[in-house]
Amino acid sequence: MRRVDLGIGVVAGIVAGGIGAGAVVALTADDREPGKKNGTSVAASRTPQPGPSATGLDQSALPQQTEKSARPKPPAMPVTTADTSSVSLKWGASGGNHITGYRVYDGTRLLATAKGDKLRIKGLKACRTYRLEVVAFNPQGESERRTVQVKTRGCTPSTSGNPMATAYLHLGWGRPPEVKTVMDATGIRSFTMAFVLSDGGCNPAWDGDRPLQGGVDARTISQIKAAGGSVQISFGGWSGRKLGPACSSPEDYAAAVQKVIDAHGPAAVDFDVENTDELQNAAVQDRILRGLKIVKGRNPGVRVIVTMSTAKNGPDQWGLRLIRQAKALGVDIDNYTIMPFNFNGTDLRADTIAAAEGLKNALTSTWGWSDRTAYSRMGISGMNGHSDQKEVTTPATWKAIRDWSSDRGLGRLAFWSVNRDRPCPGDVVSTCSGVDQDPWQFTRITAGF
Repeated sequence: MRRVDLGIGVVAGIVAGGIGAGAVVALTADDREPGKKNGTSVAASRTPQPGPSATGLDQSALPQQTEKSARPKPPAMPVTTADTSSVSLKWGASGGNHITGYRVYDGTRLLATAKGDKLRIKGLKACRTYRLEVVAFNPQGESERRTVQVKTRGCTPSTSGNPMATAYLHLGWGRPPEVKTVMDATGIRSFTMAFVLSDGGCNPAWDGDRPLQGGVDARTISQIKAAGGSVQISFGGWSGRKLGPACSSPEDYAAAVQKVIDAHGPAAVDFDVENTDELQNAAVQDRILRGLKIVKGRNPGVRVIVTMSTAKNGPDQWGLRLIRQAKALGVDIDNYTIMPFNFNGTDLRADTIAAAEGLKNALTSTWGWSDRTAYSRMGISGMNGHSDQKEVTTPATWKAIRDWSSDRGLGRLAFWSVNRDRPCPGDVVSTCSGVDQDPWQFTRITAGF
């Protein structure tokens, strides 16, 4: 038997193969609800009815079912935080029906019992996902379960790395670092190469003027792959001549994208759909989506990502339109990533989580996905240090965002950009973050996703 330190909560029992103090009182077979095998509840239909019975007894004189004789209502959904070996939980108290306490399960295994509405479970394994269930109980049985999935910290990036933990790298802007230096220092194994634009027509070029092959972009991609990494290639962005408006049909757009895939063999293609020329243009938005359906059909092994701006509570009307149109057109987008910055944020951790939850709700309502599926099909792309609007993401804030993303099982974590992953005084510049940090600290945090 191992005692669990519950912090603020009070332990009533802990098991590792049995139930300790505070166990539920088993009911007799006569008290079981019809159809139940374990006698954990009392059927409401067995409540005596008032009035005379066949024996002449006045049943109104018999004890009536009261709040204390019914199973409790379930607690509110738990909120969790985790470190390498423990998880802290807090939930809203169950209302009514005389609560004896609360139990926390890992699947069918009872972990702990507490009288309060918060506790800490110690002795867990690092980098492991736990599916924890909280129930209220009293002598009549347990409430419905409230389930939350949480992953403990302590994951070490493998030599292959997580290809969806990625840093944007722009070779035509700021002061691009040597990729091998960053990979060796941080453990990152994926870079998102920015940006493929139009060369003036429906033809792709790096930043609109550098060739796909034979230049610094192609050499850098080769260096990343030689060091055991992978690349995502980003199309579009906030400014510049973009392929969405330049190509006249979905087929032409898909052909332009295919040239890039054939040239570089990326693990994923990222379509950064922004601004009035793409995101806020219904015709261009539809052209891009129809083109992506063709791209996905031709390249089933290449992930298709759509990255877009967001409001504080989730995608705005244009982002929602894109999600709904993807469903209407049958476009299998692997990952929807939002950029939660430059939106007048004040608390970047809280604002990012609110925006991400808004995206999750949009995906579940549009596609009919479960929360777990929606989280796995979405991502966050932050801006390290100072944003253009002087919002501030510190290393501690980014780590908290990463941990929340890991806990929820998000499918992608990215940031703009590794060009800026250096310390400097507070300002918005292309070569550093404007905050106090170690060199490559945001990249190192991202590698732990």
